[in-house]
Amino acid sequence: MARDKVKRNVVELCSVPQGQSGRPSKALTFAQAEAVLRGAEGTSMYAYIVVALLTGARTEELRALTWDHVFLKGRPDLVPPQPPHIAVWRSVRRSGDTKTRKSRRTLALPSRCIDALWRQYEDPGWDRLAAGDEWEEHGLVFSSAIGKPLDAANVRRAFRQALKDVEGVDAAEWTPRELRHSFVSLLSDRGVPLEEISRLVGHSGTAVTEEVYRKQIRPVIQTGAVVMDGIFGADPRKP
Repeated sequence: MARDKVKRNVVELCSVPQGQSGRPSKALTFAQAEAVLRGAEGTSMYAYIVVALLTGARTEELRALTWDHVFLKGRPDLVPPQPPHIAVWRSVRRSGDTKTRKSRRTLALPSRCIDALWRQYEDPGWDRLAAGDEWEEHGLVFSSAIGKPLDAANVRRAFRQALKDVEGVDAAEWTPRELRHSFVSLLSDRGVPLEEISRLVGHSGTAVTEEVYRKQIRPVIQTGAVVMDGIFGADPRKP
């Protein structure tokens, strides 16, 4: 050891605990995703599931999403005009910031998200009425029945309850974070470039996306072959 003061490294005498292996991640197929969207309709988690699946936002980001960061009519007054979108600028982390600097992003909303969020915006009036004096106003898009912030356990429990009758999906085997995995998988299956997927999910670079979602990313990069087939076509010497 340094300067011969210690004859033996005591760390070598310690055994490092192995810990528990994580549960393998998975993604919904397109058919399963459609079944989940249909099955969740009418439940308290419907808008949450639609937005998570169709935008890829993290559960920690959606739990912190407030209505002042939701623009369901877009910004037609700007040049160029902005379509309906959400500003993913916060999370439930202690600092209140997103996971990384590049996680702060503004995402255009697919039509199904817009419809689901309009319903979500109009429904809380009933929740406030039922909660009475217990209601707490935090401006949250997704909250408890009395307006309080949701924790991970709340979301997971409500998510599985929403999926309990979905055919072809065992609710006990799925978690809300796998909606994000499904988003990545569905985009990759449609040939969306890895760089674009990385931007959408708020990663600092494609290496992170490949590491985290290596099972969901299409393993064979087809872009070059498709483009070159379009340029050169088949070998004219072959019948």
